[in-house]
Amino acid sequence: MKIIVIVGPTAVGKSKVSVELAKIINAEIISGDSVQVYKKLDIGSGKITETEMDDVPHHLIDFLEITESYSVSRFQKEVRKKIEEIKAREKNVIICGGTGLYIKAALTNYQLGGGLKRDRDFSKKYISYSNEELHDILTKIDYESSLKFHQNNRARVLRAVEYHQKTGSKISDKKDCTEDLYDYKIIGLGMKREKLYDKINQRVDDMFSKGLINEVESLYNLKNNIDAIGYNELFEFLDQKISLEESTELIKRNSRRYAKRQFTWFNNQMDTNWIDVYGLSTTDVLDKILKLIN
Repeated sequence: MKIIVIVGPTAVGKSKVSVELAKIINAEIISGDSVQVYKKLDIGSGKITETEMDDVPHHLIDFLEITESYSVSRFQKEVRKKIEEIKAREKNVIICGGTGLYIKAALTNYQLGGGLKRDRDFSKKYISYSNEELHDILTKIDYESSLKFHQNNRARVLRAVEYHQKTGSKISDKKDCTEDLYDYKIIGLGMKREKLYDKINQRVDDMFSKGLINEVESLYNLKNNIDAIGYNELFEFLDQKISLEESTELIKRNSRRYAKRQFTWFNNQMDTNWIDVYGLSTTDVLDKILKLIN
């Protein structure tokens, strides 16, 4: 069977669908999320709980300390290793997540860094620039890339700026010559924007009711190692830079913006089969997925 990839924006319900699908097709699940790899980033990352896993094996979740670094290349290697291990157990593979670049890099021969040899001294030229200032530069020289790379993803923004300065071309215009390394099918779970935004807002409220503030407070001494929505905004609150109400609204706004970027990525970068899941039961969604993959 193909590798089944369940993607979509935050709060759309990917985890539950993936677990139920795994039971049907005898699969194990590999997380395609760049934040849920970290221990202690639980509520704010929307990390699936052990109860929600329902005895379905999950991989690449909760296995790194916050002080450890993670990268696309590391994810690429680890996912490929997990795929072979799961297949050796004669199980099927589901990849579930919303970090598009990570998933594409794992499943194709995607060339990291745009094929440009890395210059470790280049970043020193912009060491005094804030993330926002650096992102503004990218917006002016490569608007398409600025939509794909959040300003807090400094490494990717810097790489796109470097690519433009050294080649005179936009990294977003680089011809995509990637080839698939696996037989896979991408299923995108989505819904109309206003409905999704309502779910995102409700999800953030639910995170607060589950103890998000306490989680972030417990991580305050590690804040320089954390760069994720739901944490950055509350660190500003704890630093008394903004009010709790402002922090909450920022989390909701930034989550909505992230969801929009996720839609853009999967629409433009991968052959995604979208299912509008609004108003559908999990059983209905699974029926649609099974028709697509069989």
